[in-house]
Amino acid sequence: MPPLVRFIAAVAIVLVSLAAPAVAEGKRVALVIGNSTYRNVPALPNPANDASDVAAAFRRLGFAVTLLQNGSFDDMRRGLLAFGHEAAGADMAAVYFAGHGMEISGENWLIPVDANLKRETDAETEAVSLRSVMLQVSNTTSLGLVILDACRDNPFIARMQRSLASRGISGGLGRIEPVGNVLVAYAARDGTTALDGDGHNSPFTSALLHNIEQPGLEVTFMFRNVRDDVMEATRNEQQPFVYGSLSRKAIYLAGEPPATAPQPSQQANLMPVTPAPPALPAAPSLVDPALVGNWEIMVPSDRGPSRWVWTILADGTYHFHSEGGRPAPAHEGTMTAGSGRWTMHVLKGLKNYDDGGGYEIHDTTAVITGKLGTGYWKRIQ
Repeated sequence: MPPLVRFIAAVAIVLVSLAAPAVAEGKRVALVIGNSTYRNVPALPNPANDASDVAAAFRRLGFAVTLLQNGSFDDMRRGLLAFGHEAAGADMAAVYFAGHGMEISGENWLIPVDANLKRETDAETEAVSLRSVMLQVSNTTSLGLVILDACRDNPFIARMQRSLASRGISGGLGRIEPVGNVLVAYAARDGTTALDGDGHNSPFTSALLHNIEQPGLEVTFMFRNVRDDVMEATRNEQQPFVYGSLSRKAIYLAGEPPATAPQPSQQANLMPVTPAPPALPAAPSLVDPALVGNWEIMVPSDRGPSRWVWTILADGTYHFHSEGGRPAPAHEGTMTAGSGRWTMHVLKGLKNYDDGGGYEIHDTTAVITGKLGTGYWKRIQ
C-alpha cells in the first residue's frame, strides 16, 4: 500500500474511533417492544414512536437491538425466549416495553395487542408476566434492566368480568422486589398511572431519551434525572420509580466520565537559578465549589445513630470525625471532585485507604456513592 494511502486510512480509522460512542466493552443486548394498535381496545398513539426512538438510542449505545412493534402474545413470548438466550452471560441486557400493563392479585402483566382479557384469569394465557421478563435479564454479568412505560390508564379493567370478588385488579403496576443486578424502572410508581402525552413521545420516554445517552452519567443517577424531568413536565402528576438494589460498582450506559486531568508537576531545577522565578498563578480548585463546606450524615449502629461530619475545603483537603453511636475513626487527607465524580486519599487517621465514586448535589443535600454504598448528605453550618 502506498504511504499516502496508508496515511489516509490511518486518519479515517482515528476519525471513526473518535465519532463512536464511548461505551464500555462487553456484550450488550436489548429487546424493545412498542404496542400501539390494540385490537380490542382503543389504540395508543405513542408506544410505536417510543419504541423506535428507544431502539435507535440503544443501538447508538452499542446494544444489539431486537425491535418488536405491535407484538401479539405469540410474538412477545417467542421474542422473550430468543432474547433470553442472547442475554445469558452478556454484560448488559435491557428490555423496554411501551403499551398497556396491569396488576392482578399481586402479579404484573404486560399486555400484547391481541389480548381480550374478559376475565382476570385470562391473563395467564393472553399476557406476559413481568416476572418472566425479569428472569430473562437476570443472568448478566453487570446489569439487567427492564424499562416499562406501561402504567397508562387501562381500558381492559373496565371491560373485564371479575371471576372472583376477592381478587384485586390495579390500574397501575404493582410494587416489585428485583434481586441480583436487576433494575426495573416504571414510568409511574406502583399503583399510579402514567400519561401518554400529546407529543411524539410520552413524557417518560421523552425524559429517558434526553438522559440515556449522556456520557459519564451513572445509571442510577440517570434515572433520577429522568424522574425530575418527568415530574417537571407533568407538574408533579407523574412520578417515575426505580426498583432494585445494585452493588457499589458504578455502571455507565454511555461510557465512564473522562478521568480528571492530572495536575501539572513542577520539574526539579538541576541548576540553581537566581533570582527566584515569580510566583505562579494559583492552581484552580480541585473540588467542585458546590461540594465545599460542612456535611453530615446519620449512620445507624448497634449503639444508636452515629453522626458523621465531613469538612471539605476548596484546596483539595478534607477532615472527618463522628459523634455518638459507634464512632468511626477520625481521618483527614486529600480530595478531588468535579463533573459528578470524586476521589479521596487518606493521609492521617486510617492506613492505606482510598475511596471514590459519584456525587449529585441538590441545594442542601448531596447523594454520594462510594465503597460503602450510597449515602444522603445534609449541608450544615
